[in-house]
Amino acid sequence: MKYYNLPILLVVITALLSSCSISKTNTYPITKNYRPDNKQLFEKIVRLDSLFFAAYNTCSINLDIYGSFFSENIEFYHDQGGLMTSKQDIINATQRNVCGKVTRELVKGSIEVYPIKDFGAIEIGLHKFHNNQEPASTPSRVGRFMIVWENSNDDWKIRRVVSLH
Repeated sequence: MKYYNLPILLVVITALLSSCSISKTNTYPITKNYRPDNKQLFEKIVRLDSLFFAAYNTCSINLDIYGSFFSENIEFYHDQGGLMTSKQDIINATQRNVCGKVTRELVKGSIEVYPIKDFGAIEIGLHKFHNNQEPASTPSRVGRFMIVWENSNDDWKIRRVVSLH
């Protein structure tokens, strides 16, 4: 083997490896060039998301409001915590593990909303959870979420949640 091509070979290998590596920065929104199918529905779900997580972030005083967002038929899939199907168990776990300890921050511009005919909508987005017991400068990882919203006579409830960190 001739060694005079070794520097070129190393440059090519380095370029290939760096182009295949996973980027630490994310590009938002989740789907490139996302445009809502229904702008009014999009705005409704973004508003509900904001109200729901405002109650989540202040749950020590708004736990009843937080709980009112969930359907009685809730399914909450969490990559680290598993599946929960009891509304009261979710509320209790939030009170025990979140209230006063964790806040959620939506990644701006990441929400996508898709209508589900005769049912409601699916919200997909990115968010961060900040541990309030750590220094403010502690970085938080971005996680994906999906919320299935059920609409019954303009009474929107969270029916399913998938939360991935």
